[in-house]
Amino acid sequence: MPSQESEPLYGGRRPGRVTVRDIAAAKTRGEKWPMLTAYDALTAGIFDEAGIPVLLVGDSAGNVVFGYDTTIPVTIDDLIPLTAAVVRGTKRSMVVADLPFGSYQASPAAALQASVRFMKEAGAHAVKLEGGMRVAHHVEELVGAGIPVMGHLGLTPQSVHAFGGFRVQGRGEAGDRLLHDAKALEAAGAFAVVLEGIPSPLGARITEALHVPTIGIGAGPDCDAQVLVWQDMAGLSPRSPKFAKRYADIAAVLRTAASEFAADVASGAFPTEEYSYR
Repeated sequence: MPSQESEPLYGGRRPGRVTVRDIAAAKTRGEKWPMLTAYDALTAGIFDEAGIPVLLVGDSAGNVVFGYDTTIPVTIDDLIPLTAAVVRGTKRSMVVADLPFGSYQASPAAALQASVRFMKEAGAHAVKLEGGMRVAHHVEELVGAGIPVMGHLGLTPQSVHAFGGFRVQGRGEAGDRLLHDAKALEAAGAFAVVLEGIPSPLGARITEALHVPTIGIGAGPDCDAQVLVWQDMAGLSPRSPKFAKRYADIAAVLRTAASEFAADVASGAFPTEEYSYR
């Protein structure tokens, strides 16, 4: 059986869940790996079978599941059943739960309370929160309690109103502050850091400076890993950001299937004897 250090993170077949040790070993090997969002058991199971090592139950569910314009309205109670479904639908992928807006900002104690709910009620294997220095103590508290933490810097969607919209972050001197924040998250014990919507050279700079892996989403090709919202990746979202490559056109497939079903029902062609009981 392959050792933990030699088993590839993407597509590995060693029994058991991917762990933070596996992710650290991939950084040491220089292995690049994929991460996708997931919000239900069926699609999570497909991604798990495809070898995706980490699945994020993102507060992006606010946009792609609940139909909000931003992630801000999403609550813990919204995300816990989605997280539990993803955990039940998978066997190998590490499942990371997003801490939604308002659930952790008040204090490290609030962050711990929210994270414990995700771990106990949903079976999450790690949590993700947004921010740098201002949440470093939160990260320390969670890691000290035995909860793996993924950080998130750059274009952090929960701060969309403070940013004045979805704008690229980290240009000029702001890049130095982001690097400082990334190092603070690492020092606090974060096992990985998502970098969203920042210039590609800054993504490379932060990746080189950290011992923990960076996960890019609109942060250039030099990050250790890449994540996309699966509906953007598969062409289900009506609009996708610049950084989201579409690998399929699921919207067209579903539209065609629905139209053919409707036409068959209207014409009496469905159901036939083949789809009926006697």
